[in-house]
Amino acid sequence: MERHQLWGGRFQVAPNAALVELNESLSVDFRLWPYDIRSAKAWVAAIAQAGVLDAAEESRLSKGLDRVATRLERGDGDNATDEDVHTLVERLLYEEVGDVAGKLNTGRSRNDQVTTDLRLWCLDAIAAVDSELQALGNALVSQASSGVDTVMPGYTHGQRAQPVTWAYVMLAHAWPLARDRGRLADAADRLAESPLGLAALAGSGIAVDREQIARELGLKRLSQNGLDATGARDFVAELLFVLGIVATHVSRLAGELFTYASAEYGFVRLSEAYCTGSSLLPQKRNPDVLELARAKASRILGDLAGMLSLERGLPAGYNKDLQEDKSLLFDAVDTTLLTLPAIRGAIEEMKPVADRMEMALDHTMLATDLADQLVAGGVTFREAHGLVGNLVRVAESLSVPLTDIPAETASTIHPEFPTLIGSLGTWRDSIERRSTMGGASKQSVERQIELLTQQFAADPT
Repeated sequence: MERHQLWGGRFQVAPNAALVELNESLSVDFRLWPYDIRSAKAWVAAIAQAGVLDAAEESRLSKGLDRVATRLERGDGDNATDEDVHTLVERLLYEEVGDVAGKLNTGRSRNDQVTTDLRLWCLDAIAAVDSELQALGNALVSQASSGVDTVMPGYTHGQRAQPVTWAYVMLAHAWPLARDRGRLADAADRLAESPLGLAALAGSGIAVDREQIARELGLKRLSQNGLDATGARDFVAELLFVLGIVATHVSRLAGELFTYASAEYGFVRLSEAYCTGSSLLPQKRNPDVLELARAKASRILGDLAGMLSLERGLPAGYNKDLQEDKSLLFDAVDTTLLTLPAIRGAIEEMKPVADRMEMALDHTMLATDLADQLVAGGVTFREAHGLVGNLVRVAESLSVPLTDIPAETASTIHPEFPTLIGSLGTWRDSIERRSTMGGASKQSVERQIELLTQQFAADPT
């Protein structure tokens, strides 16, 4: 059977088999077929309105495309050997409607066709990722809601810093996801434009109504320059960038939980449903879900770097280099949608271990409270910082908790220290002193839970 091609009239020699194999993209872009059908049907309506098709031809092509979609849904495209998805759709359309299929691409190019298809695909991908971010955000908020009264160390530089609550830590990982949803919405808004009708680079020779095409495809605006629109893939790079940030946030969450799940910390216990065992060591309970999430982040960031490198140095207009954009984009989206549900499930089922968290608290974490109390008595903060640092050093030299330094020793550093140490109160008292908006106090945490509950319940704005 003669190979179906969308080009070749000026060629006398068939392409070399090695080039055919190198040039083939159907194995990657096949998933674009629903969007290729959508854009093709919009194009049929546009060229019919422009007088290229009569009513009967328009009907035959539109219904033929519907039948092509039915065939592809049932697997007729499996193992196809066409050059790309556009060639596949046209070949099947010829089988359905005959020679009138040759009118489909009047005034249209694969250049404006593929970027339109890809934009439509990206919008659906963004919606799918956003849905998973909502679910993960809600899982973190749920953990926070049940951990409002669970006190634990807060860390900076990997060192114990000040007492906080489990809720506060979970919220620290939920807020980035809320911002990620905003970035996805921004990206969706920018890419929701229609290049269709710009043809290869300079616009279509057929007077189509591009605004009607955009409305039919559900796109918000028109691409304004064909040379730009057919060769620009910044919308792909932007989506990959957002996915890279999402992956980085998930990796940070996974990394922290990985530490907390270790036997040395024991702050959380993961469900066995999200752990694996060792082929040699019977006792092992490995947090593979967290390790794999970190690794998947590296893969997605690699896709972003690959896309930026791919675009670097390309002139305006379409270049075949851009055929590689889809493998990078599809991999990043697939990897994101593989990772997010697994992490969400692990979050939903993990159990914080409150007594281990409390055991990790150390009274040196109240040092800033002492400095603040000195400041309240008129001491400058820089002087208070030095005095409390000296007190901590003495506690370390005596191998006693900060609160157990003998009164006579503490008073030699500052006469008010014995009284101030005695008034420090509980870990919760320390937390409640951090009452500024966004701080760790219970009121602040409950307000954050309320805000995030609203954000993860709503569509991004």
